[in-house]
Amino acid sequence: MKRLFALLAGILVIYVIYYDLNHGTLPSVKEQKIEDSYAELPSMPYFEKQVQPGDTVLSIVENRLNGPIPVSISKVVEHFQLLNDGKKPEDIQVGKTYRFPDYNKKNF
Repeated sequence: MKRLFALLAGILVIYVIYYDLNHGTLPSVKEQKIEDSYAELPSMPYFEKQVQPGDTVLSIVENRLNGPIPVSISKVVEHFQLLNDGKKPEDIQVGKTYRFPDYNKKNF
């Protein structure tokens, strides 16, 4: 009887691990669609720059301003995605040219 109980407990543990790895037990967070935001900023000032090794979106914008960024980091990310058809800042590639929000203009 003990062996049967141990076998059933082992099968249950294996099934629970399998289910957790394949389906998960925590609710997943859905990504917010960016398409709704496109209408908010139809004519945003921007500049184009080719990405060099070590560049990030924030470093490029800060270098352009020669100082701190006047908006929050989340706004910089949102504006970058709006200007680049939803491209995430962490997905930029060295050697490619992207549009970056130009905060030298006072439209923000």
